[in-house]
Amino acid sequence: MRLIPRSFLWRTILMILIPLIVALTIVANVFFGNHWDRVHATMARGLAGEVATMLDFIDKGDIDATRSMAQRIGINVTVNDRLNRPKHNDNNSGEAGPLAEELARRVNRPSSIYIDKGKRLIFIDIPTTDGRTATFATTLYRIYSTSTEVFLIWLLGSLLIVSILIAPFIILHTRSIRRISRAASRFGRGLDAPGFEPTGSKEIREAASAMIKMKERLDRYNRTRTDMLNAVSHDLKAPLTRMRLGVETGAATKKDMLRDIDRMTEMVNGYLAFARGEMPEIEQATELPAMLTRMARDAAPDKKIITDFPTEPVQFYARPMALARAFGNIIENAARYANKKVKITERDEPDQVEVIIEDDGPGIPDDKKRDAMRPFVRLDDARGMETGGTGLGLSIAQTAIENHGGQMFLENSDMGGLRVRIVLPI
Repeated sequence: MRLIPRSFLWRTILMILIPLIVALTIVANVFFGNHWDRVHATMARGLAGEVATMLDFIDKGDIDATRSMAQRIGINVTVNDRLNRPKHNDNNSGEAGPLAEELARRVNRPSSIYIDKGKRLIFIDIPTTDGRTATFATTLYRIYSTSTEVFLIWLLGSLLIVSILIAPFIILHTRSIRRISRAASRFGRGLDAPGFEPTGSKEIREAASAMIKMKERLDRYNRTRTDMLNAVSHDLKAPLTRMRLGVETGAATKKDMLRDIDRMTEMVNGYLAFARGEMPEIEQATELPAMLTRMARDAAPDKKIITDFPTEPVQFYARPMALARAFGNIIENAARYANKKVKITERDEPDQVEVIIEDDGPGIPDDKKRDAMRPFVRLDDARGMETGGTGLGLSIAQTAIENHGGQMFLENSDMGGLRVRIVLPI
């Protein structure tokens, strides 16, 4: 494992080049190895047949026929009484081996083959019947093909060309991953990454987009915690101050003290509910109509509940307790402000579920819909002072919906009140 590089760039290059080299090596050995042997054997048989024929002419003394044939096939033939040759011939070499075997089968006498690689010539010495030596000289290419060498050169060239072509793409991918790494490092230190945008392949862009969304959620999480602590501190300080002044001056009544205690209890319960909304939970197959109907009946027993559900509702995997808490807060909010009616609609699509909860209450002005999502924010002017609450209902619901990969929108209802539209992916 120590031989494997740690860099993504070099690992990717090896993942591409090693299989390519192995494949080309197999092709070169299996295909061209056999092809090369067959070609050389065929060339050796052809030259051995020509040499055997001319040797027959020489033995018969037909010099004119020998010269005529030699001239036509490009072989230089000489008959010498004595030759000065090296002690060792090239009969067993890779180039001359097939020719030596063919000559041994066709000519019933010893033959010696010598190769001049510098001049690319081959010399074949065969004794004649009259005791002399016939020498046949021709080009080495009569028995040796250079196609294999050219093929090997092209193999190496193709590897080089492939490496040059893939290098820029791999470098771009590596650069995109490094940008994500640097941005993640800055995000982890609580800093922003100016100019960071998803680039690279589809998968890398998806990873970068997911990280950006994660950063936005973390920022919203931190803002939510800060707002929540500020709100809790402020809201608890006021009743505590009143209780202290009442005790010190003796003007506090039991009713006033209990009202302040109930208000602080409500604040603490709201904080605990908000914290429980982020607890982990195992996903289960979930259908919404039964859940929504039960919650609507519990939250608005004195209001008219209108439902519009599909005949066969879609079933998808979700965290049922978190969804129940989210829809429960939205339905309770609708029931609290509705005059007479609350309507719940589910629309199923191939890739998502859309749930719409609306009421006929006073609604929320467009310029305050964004603030309604913030924790501990109550839009008293829009929704009434007598309704109570801590301002955490919609914030808890939004957090649960977003943890499921969905979105929540506040819109104006045709019934005159608020319309909450939830989109959940399947």
